[in-house]
Parts: sequence; structure tokens; C-alpha cells
Amino acid sequence: MLNDPLAAAMAKIMNAEKVGKREVVIRPTSSLLKRVFGLLQEHNYIGSFEEVVDGNVAVLRVNLLGNINKCGVIKPRFSTKRLEYEKWEKRYLPARDFGVIVVSTPHGVMTHIQAKEKNTGGKLLAFCY
Repeated sequence: MLNDPLAAAMAKIMNAEKVGKREVVIRPTSSLLKRVFGLLQEHNYIGSFEEVVDGNVAVLRVNLLGNINKCGVIKPRFSTKRLEYEKWEKRYLPARDFGVIVVSTPHGVMTHIQAKEKNTGGKLLAFCY
């Protein structure tokens, strides 16, 4: 049994990117995974993804573009205020305005850029560049 499906999915994507695979199958699925993958797709880190049901088991099939240098989860899930995003950018991203940090806010799951625009804080989930 997995304790953190998001961490397992991000590690699987990172390993597949290193090897040069074009597609990866992720199981188990969750709505959080779909929202995070939607953000990564929006920023062109991954291609399309779809949920495929094989009998009783649902899996996510993710097409990789080869655009990910590094991705992972942020543990522990730090809480952040609306004015602290720059501190986390310095810690998890290699340069300013390069890459995204995925944040869970009261307004939903979004990138740190969108959270800055909406002036909201939240919990840090993952990063990708």
C-alpha cells in the first residue's frame, strides 16, 4: 500500500524521463493527481493524459514530452503565506520564473504564479522544472 500516491507518481515520471520513455502508466489514480497533471500539461511539462479503466482498476496513462529536468513532491507539506512564495522559489526552483511549484489553496490546486495573482497562501505540494 502506498502512503503518498503523488510522490510515487512524480518519482515514476522522473524515472521514465531519465530513461527516455514516451509514456508511463500510473496507478493508483486520484483527483489530486489529475489536477496536478492538468497543471503540468498546461505548462507543457507533460503531454496528454487519460484515465483508463482495466476491470476494477483505473490507471492514468501519461504521454511524456521530454521537457522535465526535475520534478518531485515537497515533504513535509509546508504551509505558506501569500508573501512567502519567493522564499520557496529560491529553495525548490533553479532560477526565477523557471519552473512551477504546485500549491493547494482554498481556491483549489494551482501553481505558485496563479496563487500570487490571487493573493492567497496554501500548502506546497510539488515542484517541476
